[in-house]
Amino acid sequence: MKEEIKGLAGFLVACLGAVAALLAWAPLARVSVEGGFEGISRDLSVLYVDLPLVAMGGAAVPLAFWLVTLRRFHRLWLAALAAATATALGIWGLTSWWVPYQAPGFGY
Repeated sequence: MKEEIKGLAGFLVACLGAVAALLAWAPLARVSVEGGFEGISRDLSVLYVDLPLVAMGGAAVPLAFWLVTLRRFHRLWLAALAAATATALGIWGLTSWWVPYQAPGFGY
């Protein structure tokens, strides 16, 4: 029974990490999807390139920290803390590093 709980918790950690990463990424990608003024700089590649990468990274990073911490220390609370910290640091890194391309505006 305890192994089933660990597996379910790991799946939950991965899902929550992916959702949190997508929620942090979406406002930044809005500029590329809408295209700014009259849709001039629309770049839909963020939907088929960046969206899957952000979702996979958001799921993989906390899950990896969860598994490593759980295997090393055998404590669920410590693994949850490591996964939450990894998620927070990963989202911070994503939002500070990834900036969508914005075409230069008109020089009126």
